[in-house]
Amino acid sequence: MAWDFSTDPEVVAELAWIRRMVVDEIEPLDLVKHRMSADNWRAVTEPLKQAVKDRGLWAAHLDPALGGGGFGQVRLALMHEILGRTPSAPAVFGNQAPDSGNSELLAVGASKAQKERWLWPLLDGRLTSSFSLTEPHTAGSDPTGIRTRAVRDGADWVIDGHKWFASNARRADFVLVFAVTDPDAERHRRASMFVVERGTPGMRVVRDVPTMHHPYDGAATHHLGGHAELLFEGCRVPHENLIGAPGDAFVLAQKRLNGGRIQHTMRWIGQCRRAFDMLCERTLSRRSHGRPLAEHQLVQAMVTESAIDIRALRLMTLEAAWIWDHQGPAAARQAVSEVKYRGARILHDVVDRAIQVHGALGYSADLPLEEMYRLARNFRLSDGADEVHVAQVAKLALRGRRAVEGWPSEHIPTRRAAAEARFATLLDLP
Repeated sequence: MAWDFSTDPEVVAELAWIRRMVVDEIEPLDLVKHRMSADNWRAVTEPLKQAVKDRGLWAAHLDPALGGGGFGQVRLALMHEILGRTPSAPAVFGNQAPDSGNSELLAVGASKAQKERWLWPLLDGRLTSSFSLTEPHTAGSDPTGIRTRAVRDGADWVIDGHKWFASNARRADFVLVFAVTDPDAERHRRASMFVVERGTPGMRVVRDVPTMHHPYDGAATHHLGGHAELLFEGCRVPHENLIGAPGDAFVLAQKRLNGGRIQHTMRWIGQCRRAFDMLCERTLSRRSHGRPLAEHQLVQAMVTESAIDIRALRLMTLEAAWIWDHQGPAAARQAVSEVKYRGARILHDVVDRAIQVHGALGYSADLPLEEMYRLARNFRLSDGADEVHVAQVAKLALRGRRAVEGWPSEHIPTRRAAAEARFATLLDLP
């Protein structure tokens, strides 16, 4: 029976290079990014991106045939654990959302001509993209209820509807739009996926929605677009902008989301580790009531809970990645939902404990903890709300089990009677 927690030496060397790039080159840039124009940001990050490409680490989430590294989920998870330390690292490695997920969707759903037009430029960093599913007046956790419609009109499709939280849509060169094309079809065959290019008449970016992470209008759009509200009013796109066949949107969306949830969770672990480092440093450096915080039992409990939470989440996520690599995505569905649900909560809790130990300083913007906290709250909603993953895990965990009549199967008197009959010749004590 193989049971091995080690990492191949060549992978360890690559991870060390990634860590140096992130800590020494990217983290300092994130401190002054807001004071750089888009042109200056490109000028300073292009050499870093080229170094990543030269190292063979660019867009590692895709197969080599698609210009990626073909890492598989375990290696990719270890990589994203490091990239998660700081916001700009994924973009420097060609793994930034929403482009990474959109490239996976196009890789499995797009035709050869569509890949030439959108996928290859997207992977090369010459185009940016957005994904538009969520609507303001329908439950985001149930895409079967979306109202945006696309109606065939000759050689075109005409899209009408109201979307929001379309990440990066204001700056994107194209938007992948989820729209109902056959309202009478089976629930998961009603919708289709379309590419709507920037500047298409009938698609209007209303605004970037202020959020807890970016609470002021426009705060998110200096280098990347925020979460845009979109209106589609008679938006006409040619039939060749349909990705896959009519009715394929649900299948394509799941291809986009599932693997990304493992990568998201590993990035959260990277954030957890950074917050935990700050927590530990503070407990050793700050004194209260005549002794270091590290000697106070309640603070020790915060350190212990955080250390155990991070270790448990990391093992769970790497196991989910291993199942995906060795048994396929379907076999990993329960594990992926488990880590997405638990990971969002652990990230929130670890950051919250770090803020608590830092007191007023942790609450202030002089440390990255307050921004980490605001962003962490989003992850209990995005890529499937907590409640969706709870339902998914429960459904899969109960599959194959059965109800019993009468006493539970572990009822001791019932089981004892069977045991007494089996071992009757050996029962010589009252």
